[in-house]
Amino acid sequence: MGLRQFVIDAWSWLNYKPVMAEAGTPGNRTFPELTATWLPPEELRRLAAYKVLSAYDNNQAGQLAAASGDEAGIERRELGDAAKLVDSALGYLLGSEQKVAVEGAEHAEGEVPKPGATEAAALQERLRTWADKELLTLRIQQAERAAVLLGDSVYVLAWNPEKQRPTLRVYDPGFYFPQWEDEDADFPSRVHLAWELPEDREAGLKARVRRVTYELGPVSEDDESLVRQYPWSPGRPSRMTCYLTDAEWLLEDIKRGQTLDRLPMDKASFRVLPDGTELNRLDLMIDFVPVIHITNTIPDGGEHWGRSAIARVLQGLDELAATDSDSSAASATTGTPIIGLAGARLPVDRATGKPEKLTVQAGAVWQLGEAGRMDALDTSPQLAELRSRVEHLLDRIAANSRVTAAGLGTLDASEVPSGYALKLALGPLDALVGMMRLAREHKYRLLFKMVQRLYQAGRAEGWAAGETLRARLSWAPHTPTDRAAVLEEVVQAYGAGVISLETAVAMLVDAGYPIKDAAEEVERIRTKAQEEAAARMAEAAARRGDADQESGNEEEPAESEAGGDGKSSKGSDGRPVPFGFASGSGRQ
Repeated sequence: MGLRQFVIDAWSWLNYKPVMAEAGTPGNRTFPELTATWLPPEELRRLAAYKVLSAYDNNQAGQLAAASGDEAGIERRELGDAAKLVDSALGYLLGSEQKVAVEGAEHAEGEVPKPGATEAAALQERLRTWADKELLTLRIQQAERAAVLLGDSVYVLAWNPEKQRPTLRVYDPGFYFPQWEDEDADFPSRVHLAWELPEDREAGLKARVRRVTYELGPVSEDDESLVRQYPWSPGRPSRMTCYLTDAEWLLEDIKRGQTLDRLPMDKASFRVLPDGTELNRLDLMIDFVPVIHITNTIPDGGEHWGRSAIARVLQGLDELAATDSDSSAASATTGTPIIGLAGARLPVDRATGKPEKLTVQAGAVWQLGEAGRMDALDTSPQLAELRSRVEHLLDRIAANSRVTAAGLGTLDASEVPSGYALKLALGPLDALVGMMRLAREHKYRLLFKMVQRLYQAGRAEGWAAGETLRARLSWAPHTPTDRAAVLEEVVQAYGAGVISLETAVAMLVDAGYPIKDAAEEVERIRTKAQEEAAARMAEAAARRGDADQESGNEEEPAESEAGGDGKSSKGSDGRPVPFGFASGSGRQ
């Protein structure tokens, strides 16, 4: 490999695959779709990487190798190890559930709510209602599995006038083509979503390309000084707006050099809304691109793309598949061994006059001469060694992917001496999940910010103009927690007054207790405490009344015991103490 061919980029971990060198070359059988002239050349490695990763996920890596010229690849044994690794990482990332949480909403049910807490609680309820209607949990599953497998995923928001709410859709990252005018910018100013539509002969449609473009531009191209007041930025006029274009091109109309960002607009066929509006630079009346790019990892400096959970263990998965293939071959000779016969009388085929081929099967009887001998080839030691190698490779893959053997469920529970040892074994997994969630934290905050602003732009009922509140996606714990230990810690800390009731309930929620709404739970606890306090006061009053009645029936009231008025008693030093307490007796 020459120096000019040595490439280091976000997909360098796939350089060992010969198929990566074939991406975009005419006539290759591995990636025929990547030879399309409209695809930008700089995107070919990314798209090829997505296809390779999808092949591993679907147990088709052998077929991919065979398509690139490896004839033995078609016999490759793949038993779902790549998919299991992806699904395990996805499960730990998501936890048992995900909730929309608005900062400050947990303080809305207090006796004296903090400023803005009531508004935050109302917004949290509206966002959760939107999430239920838009099947947010399902969308997260779709998007996050693509992100864990491919390294990237894409959400797209759009205002639906009929439903009167923003709609959320998940797109394949292979359709996502951002245009960065400034590499140092946080977000692209133009985004293309593009894919090919196959030929449909029955409908009389030729093969074509569809491109959906979101682009930020001046409110008025004729007068750049024209500004617009957006409801989420009161007092801060903006010169920017977002334009939407949705068009199709026939493949035969696209010439070489006319890549995705240079398609001939005179050949475009624009899509039309039901009301007749043509989607050609349609002003969306918002100042942001409603597209959210999710990355599985935190991108390196100067990069914008994430990395797959199986990226750095692909060669280990190749070794595992090769070992499984060898094990399959060895098990065949172990179950049906190769046998050598000496001095045997073989049956003769009457038609050909040649000895018949013997078959090793149950109940077979072979006649041997006096000096006859039968030898069987024993391949069971080799099979045992291959099985041991499989276990070694699985442990290596689990360790290098940071999912760990405990996370994959291959760790024998009897080998763990204590819960603390298990916690240490899960340490790399904790770090992995923390990194993955950190990579997504800002993106989900951005998603909920866009949802609020689309509601405001659509003038939906109950969504008044004003600043956007901070909302986030709350993840459940990714590993089981010791609920008893957490409960004891919460009781002791709250009883000592070092944490508030809100913090105590939040700790129980994080530990996995079935608390649907922390604020409602806090209010229920306070209400119950007030009811119990009122009941105790009523009971104390009743006892005091009984004591007064009994002292009134006595000729000489024992003031030293009842304190004269029945409201207090005297301690050992002779001083009165409040009702309900007595020296040395504790609280009643």
